[in-house]
Amino acid sequence: MNLLIKKALEFETRKMRFPTTSDRIMAAREAKDLVLSLNEIYKENKDEKIMDIMKRLTVIKQRIEKRLKGKPLTA
Repeated sequence: MNLLIKKALEFETRKMRFPTTSDRIMAAREAKDLVLSLNEIYKENKDEKIMDIMKRLTVIKQRIEKRLKGKPLTA
């Protein structure tokens, strides 16, 4: 559990610069895996700190996915 939280905090503080699309996909998948793993721990002990970490990781994941989708075409 402690290792997972440490891994999530390390991911959160990592420099978010992904030059290639595959880097972005890998980062989004890693964020998703971390959130799902933390969610399993959260279900057991309902720790608010874990919920806060999950929320922050979700925001990062959404930013990466938004970048993956690109700018919408304007007509």
